[in-house]
Amino acid sequence: MNTASTGSAQRIIPIAQDTGTAYGRPAPTYMKELAEVGPGTPMGELLRRYWHPIGMKADANETPRKIRVLGEDLILFRDKTGRPGLLYPHCAHRGTSLYYGKVEDAGIRCCYHGWLFDVQGHCLEQPCEPGGGKRADKARQPWYPVQELYGLIWAYMGPSDKKPTLPRYECLDVLDEGEFLESDDSSIGGGGPQIIPCNWLQHYENLVDPFHVVILHATFSGTQFVPQMAVMPDVSWETQPQSVRTISLRKLPDGKTLRRISEAGIPTLRVIPSPKLGRFGRVESLGWVLPIDDHSFRIYVVGRVREKGELSRMRTRMNGKLWEEMTEAEHQQYPNDVEAMVSQGVIAKHSEERLVSSDRGIAMLRRLLRDQLKAVEEGRDPAGVSFDPDAAPVQFTAGNFLVD
Repeated sequence: MNTASTGSAQRIIPIAQDTGTAYGRPAPTYMKELAEVGPGTPMGELLRRYWHPIGMKADANETPRKIRVLGEDLILFRDKTGRPGLLYPHCAHRGTSLYYGKVEDAGIRCCYHGWLFDVQGHCLEQPCEPGGGKRADKARQPWYPVQELYGLIWAYMGPSDKKPTLPRYECLDVLDEGEFLESDDSSIGGGGPQIIPCNWLQHYENLVDPFHVVILHATFSGTQFVPQMAVMPDVSWETQPQSVRTISLRKLPDGKTLRRISEAGIPTLRVIPSPKLGRFGRVESLGWVLPIDDHSFRIYVVGRVREKGELSRMRTRMNGKLWEEMTEAEHQQYPNDVEAMVSQGVIAKHSEERLVSSDRGIAMLRRLLRDQLKAVEEGRDPAGVSFDPDAAPVQFTAGNFLVD
């Protein structure tokens, strides 16, 4: 306290007590059941009930490739007969990495003692053993099923008796005149590098947050898309059987209404029409958020295009530059999704959140995810899983629509 003299008496002047300081703040926590994706975790087991894109078609070739998916390190390759394979990296013999293996007609051969494995992990040869390994068939290299579709390599990493069919999508199967499909692995929609160093959930929830478009993408960092995105929308959300749908209505200066519909689909699907409004109508591309592990993710995109390279040109430019071309000062002045997401922390501090009415879509998406966690825990199939090889392609109502 301070004192002040007034003649022979002293007057005590109390020091104002500060409020709301950071002192004594409890340690933050996060929602482990939604964020963690490794084997045996609730979300990890849910995600393993679905097919996931793990690479471009060209990534599977005769040079073994290291990949990391859902917290697991794996080796992707293509044998010389054209079959893609995805194996556990450490040889079943002595643990040497198959990254150093040699691809042959029948599979991949370990560099250490020459054991040969096919794309399903069967051991075909043990050249140091009598007769080439008379018991070679007793050894099995752990493996995962893979398929090719839409220019991507897809993997199923769950229980074999629960393997669903690989779904097809109407917006990618039905092409308009002059269109063809293009695939991309540069994490379009992530607003930054190919591999984004934060938890996958931070981006997935971003899909149901249309209000950040008005602030982050249309005013704070300048016009990153088109001027129409700066109009504050009237927003509603709908929970569908396997997605949360966002409907944004913008009253434009010419009296028309931009009706923009997007969806965050189970398990990691981005159904986001182009914010650059190049074309009106049904959604033109789909993206899949691939959790690499708890601390990083990437995005694979497939879209209908009319010109080669059209998909990659969807990447946002800030101050006329792509993300990797910007200086640190420019990143600070023109932040994008990646700065917003990564600065939340490697895993967002959920205990410190203060959700408000504009975050209703996030609450709905978390509830939908928890419903799927409960289904798996109770022995039921989660949403969007089909075992019918003749199932109709999945359809979405997403798109940009101009209404008079």
